[in-house]
Amino acid sequence: MPKISIILPTYNVEPYIERALQSCINQTFKDIEIIVVDDCGNDKSIEIAKDYAKKDERIKIIHNKKNLGTFASRNIGVFNSNADYIMFLDPDDYLELNACEICLINIKDNNLLQFGFKKNENSEIDLIYPKIKDYKEFKKYISYFYFTPWNLCSLMIKRDFFCKKIQNFDYKFVYAEDMLVYISLINEKMIFIKDCLYNYIIHESSISQENNEKYNTYLANLDFTLSMIEKMDLSKNILRYYSHFIKINIYQFLYKSHKISYLKYKFLKKKEKIKKKYYILLFKISKLRRHN
Repeated sequence: MPKISIILPTYNVEPYIERALQSCINQTFKDIEIIVVDDCGNDKSIEIAKDYAKKDERIKIIHNKKNLGTFASRNIGVFNSNADYIMFLDPDDYLELNACEICLINIKDNNLLQFGFKKNENSEIDLIYPKIKDYKEFKKYISYFYFTPWNLCSLMIKRDFFCKKIQNFDYKFVYAEDMLVYISLINEKMIFIKDCLYNYIIHESSISQENNEKYNTYLANLDFTLSMIEKMDLSKNILRYYSHFIKINIYQFLYKSHKISYLKYKFLKKKEKIKKKYYILLFKISKLRRHN
């Protein structure tokens, strides 16, 4: 059995998939399997993957019967994996060649490890990495509404833990699927490292760049995500942080899709921000009381 499964949900990424596969094949840690999930695109992405599979027996290709989207394709890849740990790679991005090795050294007996990533947009590179080290700090700083990226591609996850936490929902996401899964995975045995091991490439054709035509879908996805996290067993400050973040996004899309007026949008957004400031103030007061 391999130690790590790298899962690539694949849909119309012909110009990029070769680079992504090369970044997996050439990992310094070799005991891996590479699972390509064919999500029924109409280009030559899967033909390229098949050519690589002929040369490297670590590559496995799974074919969806119909287009299911990234969320479902990732889950299908996980449930067909055989490794102790899983990682996700979107095939238009690529991994640093020592990503698996560094993650495996650091994860130890934890369920989840989060690492940094390089965001490349218009040839400008931003390094985005966690500024915290463990769950204790995560809970503390999220009370200040400190931003922690929830990109699933910046995680190594214990496979058994993932399977227990994530249900294979029959739901097609376009937006916010990373957030829902990330929140589901939050637990006491999570750690963070500052190494930037993932290269996130933003293209003009990315979903995030097409939202003028997809506001209704985005709203439905956000509403579903909010309803799901409100059922989770989360600490109050973590639930508050993510629920307010989602609500602000909902208000933005409601306004952009002309479902609410500008004045109501500003009022609702301000209301959520006031709540954030109130919670931050409460946290600071309680902290002062503990030290006095």
